[in-house]
Amino acid sequence: MPARRARRAVLSALLLTPLLAVPPAATAHFQELIPSTEIVDADTGGELSMALTFTHPMEQGPAMAMGEPAAFGVLTADGKQDLKEALEPTQVDGKAAYRASYEVPGPGGYIFYVEPAPYWEPAEGVMIVHYTKTVVDAYGAEAGWDRMVGLPVEIEPLTRPYGLWTGNVFTGVIKKGGEPVPFAEVEVEWRNDGSVEPPAAPFVTQVLKADANGVFSYAMPRAGWWGFAALIEGDEPMQNPDGEDVPVEEGALIWVRARDMAP
Repeated sequence: MPARRARRAVLSALLLTPLLAVPPAATAHFQELIPSTEIVDADTGGELSMALTFTHPMEQGPAMAMGEPAAFGVLTADGKQDLKEALEPTQVDGKAAYRASYEVPGPGGYIFYVEPAPYWEPAEGVMIVHYTKTVVDAYGAEAGWDRMVGLPVEIEPLTRPYGLWTGNVFTGVIKKGGEPVPFAEVEVEWRNDGSVEPPAAPFVTQVLKADANGVFSYAMPRAGWWGFAALIEGDEPMQNPDGEDVPVEEGALIWVRARDMAP
């Protein structure tokens, strides 16, 4: 049973326990990698700021403490550039997070990515590693948006991941080791700006499954940043802080932004 499904089963059981009057804590973990804009042009200027937070986007937190990322960089037509030295520690909700700045040197497609430090989630009994990326277009290049970083698990976009209107359908292929993952579970969350109060728990995290070819699609109903997290069980266990071998949840994440049409 996938870790997330097992966690939901545990929470359902807890909800049936009459002694529990306090609702369960937020459960959907998302590694955020949010640039100040997804489209760089003469109006925005070439300096990007990046926010890296491990959190629950739709519920606006709480954030979870990030360890120092194992990798942070950008992929362009010239290859990968290591940006770890650009990371600056910060805090969100009193928890460790990171930020970075990047000066876009010219036109092109810029795929920013992070491999965070593994996160121990005792409630699930798993180590979580969410390999995350987002794509920025600079100065109208509109090229290279489908390049693959080569992460252990990764979403290949079939829809160009910028220039998206509210209501557009985003489609991608979930890959592990470069091969599609059939029927992988995908969790989707909107990065809530405080304007939406989910009416019930199922509205917080949208859940879908890829098809037999690892392809999934989702129509984004509101403007803002949307995170797509394909959840895959790792091949090898990791040691938790107590030195015990535990399962690993590998996440292939991509963040895309939808915008409203101006009247």
